[in-house]
Parts: sequence; structure tokens; C-alpha cells
Amino acid sequence: MDIRLIIVQVFVILFAITVHEAAHAWMAAKLGDPTAAALGRASLNPLVHIDPVGTVLFPLILILFKMPVFGWAKPVPYNPYNLRRPRKGGLWISFAGPLANILTAAAAVLLFQFLKVAVAGVQESSFLAKPLVGLGTVLYVTALINVSLAVFNLIPIPPLDGSGILAGLLSERGAAQYERLRPYGFLLLILLMYSRIPTLIFSPILSLISKLFA
Repeated sequence: MDIRLIIVQVFVILFAITVHEAAHAWMAAKLGDPTAAALGRASLNPLVHIDPVGTVLFPLILILFKMPVFGWAKPVPYNPYNLRRPRKGGLWISFAGPLANILTAAAAVLLFQFLKVAVAGVQESSFLAKPLVGLGTVLYVTALINVSLAVFNLIPIPPLDGSGILAGLLSERGAAQYERLRPYGFLLLILLMYSRIPTLIFSPILSLISKLFA
């Protein structure tokens, strides 16, 4: 694999995870809990969010095996007792991360569409041609990784964000029963990764992103 593409992917996944975690912290603060913000987790400084395994090692392995790239950072803490509406607040805090990634991907797609218009008026021999093509590649990788990260986190298996969203939608009794899955979440994720489900989920995403950047 082109080392330049690996570098781009590493920086994009770091950016995507930073946006994701900062959105969790920002939403928690907006809903009444300053815990994460007080710890500096509402920042776009990636150093405060990095998890050595989830942010660096795991995405690098996926890159090397040419798989959709996603990962995780240090969990953003929040105190539900500080929230004005704890259950609904937890839902929105969980949803804020994937939503931030989806909005980032949408921005990358829009920028690429403007870039296509700019490239159409640039001759291949121009000194601007290669930088514009390179920028297009960065935008493509940005959209792909952010959408992959959002979709992966929306899977309703603890501790992914999808579990917090589902718990907020369930009744209190249903959420309590669902919470019993949490100790088995990591095992369920491993079983999921060895199934065909990720392929069924991510193949349409890869196809859609490719069409948007054609």
C-alpha cells in the first residue's frame, strides 16, 4: 500500500475520533453535565482523546488489511445525575459522536463537489493539478472513515454508542434488562467481527462513497 495513503488514513482516523469524542463532551455540557468538559475532553486536541490500542494500533491493523477503518478513543465520562433528563440526555450524548462524524463526511462530500468544478477548469499539465487530485483523495478518505466510524458506533452492542441510543429509547425496565448485556459486549463484538454482518453493513457504504466521489 502507498505509504502516503497510510499516512493520510492515520491522520484522518485521528481527526475523526477526536471530533467524535469532543462531540460527546460538548453535548454533555450542553445538557447540564460539565464533567467531560472540565477534563478537557470537549477539545479538538487529539492528544486528550487518544487510546493507544483503539486510536492507533487497531486502525493501523485495519489499514494494513485493507478493511474499513474505525476505532475508538478514551471513553468520555459523564454523570447522568447532572443531566436535566438523564435517560434522554444519555441518548443524545451517545448520538452526538456518530452525528458529528456524519456531518464531517457530508462536509467532505460537498467540498469534493466544489473541487470537481475547480479541477474541470485546470489543465493536467498545470502545477495545480496534482495538489487538487491529492486534496480529492484526502476528502474521499475523510468521508469514508467518518461514515464507517459513525455506522460502526451505531451498532447497538455495549459499549458502542448505539447501545446508549437504544437504552434511551427503551422503557426503564427494558433498559435495565438490556444493560445486562454490557459484561458480554466485547465478546459480542468479537463474534460480530468474525461474522458476515460487517461485510453486509460496510459494502453498501463503500459503494455509496465511491459513487459520490466518482
